Amino acid sequence: MAAQKINEALEHIAKAEKYLKTGLLKWKPDYDSAATEYGKAAVAFKNAKQFDQAREACLREAEAHENNKALFHAAKAYEQAGMMLKEMQRLPEAVQLIEKASMMYLENGTPDTAAIALERAGKLIENVSPEKAVQLYQQAASVFENEERLRQALEMLGKASRLLVRGRRLDEAALSLQKEKSIYKEIENYPTCYKKTIAQVLVHLHRNDYVAAERCVRESYSIPGFNGSEDCAALEQLLEGYDQQDQDQVSEVCNLPLFKYMDNDYAKLGLTLVVPGGGIKKKSPNAAQDKARGPAAVGSHAEEEEDEYSGGLC
Repeated sequence: MAAQKINEALEHIAKAEKYLKTGLLKWKPDYDSAATEYGKAAVAFKNAKQFDQAREACLREAEAHENNKALFHAAKAYEQAGMMLKEMQRLPEAVQLIEKASMMYLENGTPDTAAIALERAGKLIENVSPEKAVQLYQQAASVFENEERLRQALEMLGKASRLLVRGRRLDEAALSLQKEKSIYKEIENYPTCYKKTIAQVLVHLHRNDYVAAERCVRESYSIPGFNGSEDCAALEQLLEGYDQQDQDQVSEVCNLPLFKYMDNDYAKLGLTLVVPGGGIKKKSPNAAQDKARGPAAVGSHAEEEEDEYSGGLC
């Protein structure tokens, strides 16, 4: 079966080369027909699992389309060549070709296809080079945003933000999250703005920047519905605990469902948040009562665990 497919592919290549030849009666190569034959050869080689030869046929197809000024079809061929490299586990080279294809899609005036190609490249390289994947997702987000396809842009930005957090590139993650939050606010998806605020605060606290975390919450008061939401109450208690070096309070807030059921990368930030100094302060009855009015269960058992002699012996 494989030998048959290889022979079939070689026949298509021979036909393609014949279409490219010129002579006395044929002054111009027939690039369109040659591209078609190279494309058929690539499929046959792929079916025979001869991926390197399939890649070469795709590149020849792309060149023929370029010579014929058919940029969209050339880009498709470059993308297919990239997918052959993927089959060969040559991922950085695959991504290079898909990036080239995306540039041609943009030049051709099909930005949506360009952004989808960039996303595909990001997925390919994510486990090998997260840094490159972040760049590709951000590029895709920019293309979508320029086309006013904000929901697709947000999806790409979200992927980039999570990878930045995973890679502990927290300064960049903070900026990426701010960009997400701004767009969510623009499309009036306010509940998601609250979630992004939580993620921002966790990132800032892991950066040991309490001032930035506090400012982030303060600025979010301008978002409709934030003030008075359980997200707001939880964040205020988190900042209070962090400021007072109360690891118990911080841990209790970060173990709320509100935090634990976020995207995994942000949930991990909450579960691993350590107060500088690692102090654990006793809570006064008044503080415990204040907690009871905040998010459910935060500090509800702190008063019970308080030292029974905290009020003195008499």
